[in-house]
Amino acid sequence: MVRRFEAEFAAFIGAKHAVAVNSCTAAMHLALEAIGLQRGDEVITTPYTFAATAEVVRYFDAKPVFVDISPDDFNIDPEQIESAITPRTKAIIPVHIAGLAACLDAIAEIAARHRLAVIEDAAHAFPTLYKDRMIGQALPDVRHVACFSFYATKTITTGEGGMIVTDDDAIAERCRIMALHGISKDAWKRYTAEGSWYYEIVAPGFKYNMTDIAAAMGLAQLAKAERMAARRRIIAQTYNAAFADLPELQTPLDPEQGRPPGCQGCNCSPAKMQCIHAWHLYMLRLNPERLSIDRARFIELLKTYNIGASVHFIPLHLHPYYRETYGYRPEDYPVAYAQYLREISLPIYSKMSDEDVNDVITAVRTIVSEHRR
Repeated sequence: MVRRFEAEFAAFIGAKHAVAVNSCTAAMHLALEAIGLQRGDEVITTPYTFAATAEVVRYFDAKPVFVDISPDDFNIDPEQIESAITPRTKAIIPVHIAGLAACLDAIAEIAARHRLAVIEDAAHAFPTLYKDRMIGQALPDVRHVACFSFYATKTITTGEGGMIVTDDDAIAERCRIMALHGISKDAWKRYTAEGSWYYEIVAPGFKYNMTDIAAAMGLAQLAKAERMAARRRIIAQTYNAAFADLPELQTPLDPEQGRPPGCQGCNCSPAKMQCIHAWHLYMLRLNPERLSIDRARFIELLKTYNIGASVHFIPLHLHPYYRETYGYRPEDYPVAYAQYLREISLPIYSKMSDEDVNDVITAVRTIVSEHRR
């Protein structure tokens, strides 16, 4: 089942190799190990992400080097990447936040020029399209890996799970070996009719393999992926239309509807090359100067309407570990900090009914109406 899931997922993405593991965190850890990350090395990424993106770098006693985000889309600002590169830099980890692709062309060009690997944190980005190509497809002239998540809240789920996708034969082989105790190739066949009792340990690996039960769930989910993703897009576009007339709110970018003038993104639009948001999250922003309540109170009021909401994410440089280890202050990454202070994630999932969506819209619009300045 695992081998079938890997093959079908690779075919869906348009990649040569897929290696199924038990989480996206495991996928990123294995990818960094496969490119040879070592103690003292540096990896450039964004502070606007979940814990896993940077913690996997720390597993090697390497340093995550943060670069601020674009105010338009929460993704890493490629214009700031080059100034963060040092002789110790080994890779860039862009995060496709909420399912909206980062500017991969610019990132890949910088990586190629400096001989850096690119490891995409694609935990939110299935199925995301970037300039007519699926996230996970190979990038030109760089060592490249994309890491996906199948956690319960994602577009497709295996309960817990992840996938490593690459066109690099050596990276795929190393990840496959290290995902199962560092046991030599085809160790999974030991308990099959064509297998052998004999195996060799070639490295001190990890217990990161996906189970057949999880993979069976993944196969069933993959068959429904396009339908479930389409439902998420409909919900997001319904929200955007419903909130478009409210100056108290800033709706997230939808590349299918084009990008606003002055946007620092990659200017995808239907008239150019196609980009499609996966809408793992719907990241609404408040314009606090137009409201008489703060973000925390807004979320509390949503609860009174039985609407759950969250905040994605608390930037990593605000957390005690990174503050104490590297001496970060909130203003070190001012865009990430400012956007975090006004972000609210509204419910979005493929099983939401039209009534559910309307309940969210009604609650948001009522709160805005009652608390606008």
